[in-house]
Amino acid sequence: MRIGVITFPGSLDDRDAQRAVRLAGAEPVALWHGDHDLAGVDAIVLPGGFSYGDYLRAGAIASHAPIMAEVIDAANAGMPVLGICNGFQMLAEARLLPGAHTRNAHQQFIRRDQKLSVENADTAWTNQFETGAEIIIPLKNADGRFVADDETIRRIEGNGQVVFRYVDVNPNGSMNDIAGVSNERGNVVGLMPHPEHATEPGFGPDMTDAMRSGTDGLAFFTSAIAALTRA
Repeated sequence: MRIGVITFPGSLDDRDAQRAVRLAGAEPVALWHGDHDLAGVDAIVLPGGFSYGDYLRAGAIASHAPIMAEVIDAANAGMPVLGICNGFQMLAEARLLPGAHTRNAHQQFIRRDQKLSVENADTAWTNQFETGAEIIIPLKNADGRFVADDETIRRIEGNGQVVFRYVDVNPNGSMNDIAGVSNERGNVVGLMPHPEHATEPGFGPDMTDAMRSGTDGLAFFTSAIAALTRA
């Protein structure tokens, strides 16, 4: 399997995402924001960072980058697409995912190891989890507050499109503790925490549970491989 990772001006975690893809057992393919070529990949990751300096709104300019035309077409055709942090913001700006992101409620950048509950284990990026499982994934953002109008919140809650919720602490004021969502089809997923930073023992969250290794994020990428294998 070949999973593309797109680099935008200001991307910070593209190399980390490529490494996560490799650790999961797929081939990472570096893609460039200015191209109109997905290089025949089977899935796509939009990584975190501060694309275009987060001018206008976080992810707003990047959502109009040349390669996003191909990403939108591929996503609408069913290709698995994952947006991490800034990538989640891009997918919302591109209308591939519902909702929007505003400045954290406390008006400060936050970095923490965040506990999440898995609300939907039936997407292309979560099928290796169990619904109701709690995982720990690093979080780092300044504009991570998920917001939407009441009708959208009712719709995504009713459709099972809320994929992750914050547990114990809502770090940025997101509505309904929402940490990640999917499209209706389940092939496009976005979340604010960074699973690519929780893929190797000793290099992820500091786990107090001796039975866990801090690698909860690896299942995102093995899920994509499993989804593609079944397709």
